[in-house]
Amino acid sequence: MNYSISIICACLIFLLSCSPKSDTSIVGGDKASQHSVDIPELLDRSEKIQLGKEWDEVQNFYTDKRDAIQKDPNDYASMLELAELYIREARVTGEHGHYYPAALSLTSKITNQAEVSPDLKFRALTTHAGVQLSLHEFSDALKTAEKAVEMNDRNAQIYGVLVDCYVELGDYKKAVEMSDKMISIKPDIRSYSRISYLREIHGDVKGSIDALTLAIKAGYPGYEETAWAMQTLGDLYMTYGEVDKAENVYKQIVEIRKDYPFAVAALGDVAYERGDMELAEKKYQEAMNIIPEVGFYTSMAKLYKNQGRDEEFQKIMAEVFPMLQDDVDSGHNMNMEYADIYKNLLVDYDKALAYAKKEYEKRPDNIDVNRMMSEIYALRSDKDLAKKHYDLAITTNSKHPDLEKIKKSL
Repeated sequence: MNYSISIICACLIFLLSCSPKSDTSIVGGDKASQHSVDIPELLDRSEKIQLGKEWDEVQNFYTDKRDAIQKDPNDYASMLELAELYIREARVTGEHGHYYPAALSLTSKITNQAEVSPDLKFRALTTHAGVQLSLHEFSDALKTAEKAVEMNDRNAQIYGVLVDCYVELGDYKKAVEMSDKMISIKPDIRSYSRISYLREIHGDVKGSIDALTLAIKAGYPGYEETAWAMQTLGDLYMTYGEVDKAENVYKQIVEIRKDYPFAVAALGDVAYERGDMELAEKKYQEAMNIIPEVGFYTSMAKLYKNQGRDEEFQKIMAEVFPMLQDDVDSGHNMNMEYADIYKNLLVDYDKALAYAKKEYEKRPDNIDVNRMMSEIYALRSDKDLAKKHYDLAITTNSKHPDLEKIKKSL
């Protein structure tokens, strides 16, 4: 699966080195007061993703929780609900650099208070770990999740976080154990989604699709998390060459959730795969106009590169790097994204390898990281090291198409 979408549940370190800036905060009362609380602002959604009443409801919810905290700075339950709102908004708007630090600032405040109830602290730890996962800080997320599960070992959500941690760190046996516990507690869209991912990792693509179909059926039509599960299904079809099925899923998504940017961009991928560059460019531009997701920009860059439109390629790459840096500055580990860009777009295998090595040092057992390492070494004609990482990439019996390409080059 595409590591840049980090599929199943989106959702820094414990103490933020970069707290929300004062000029992007709404502050309750006098800032000089010891009782005031800085509350990160709710960014305006673009018109295309306001989705009618949904945006009204989000704004009303935010205002209610903000006002409650301003009235009572010790209203930690409202703080947690705001943190959860920020996480959802990060997914909807693509404004990760604002919302993830905002969420972590509140969950950190909650977990550091002695008077907070055990249940609320558990939920805050679980949420905190989820954000760390979204930031690709997987070891930190695991440490946080382990603290949470010590407080409550009968909660499905924390096992979901543990599944994701172990998958990303390459401990697939533990990931399966955690998924079994998760689904035994709550068989829902989140647990079925994780089972799907684990099946794909272990080479059972049909079983992965079956589990994801169950996940979608368990979700509420029109909800963002249901659209995300459908998106994952479409991406699965695309990865394994079933373009027509993928297109059908993406079209279903935009029918129930108009202007869902990931589905719009994916329809661009479908067009690109079929050689319809005019339609692909149109769809990528539509997605870029909806939210500032760096993956949409790199897809457009690939199209420009393929067509030999060097001036436009250089111009869009000049936008890509500040976007990546903004993510890095907000605590987001972007090693794999940089490695992919240098490998596929800029054809600088030395820099691609440097970033891939950074990630390999963090999680040497992860099959996606090893697949990336193998690809780069193969492109550098270093067959011994390419073979070493290829062998690590196939330890779960993954059937990812790129593995076959690497095998042929060895």
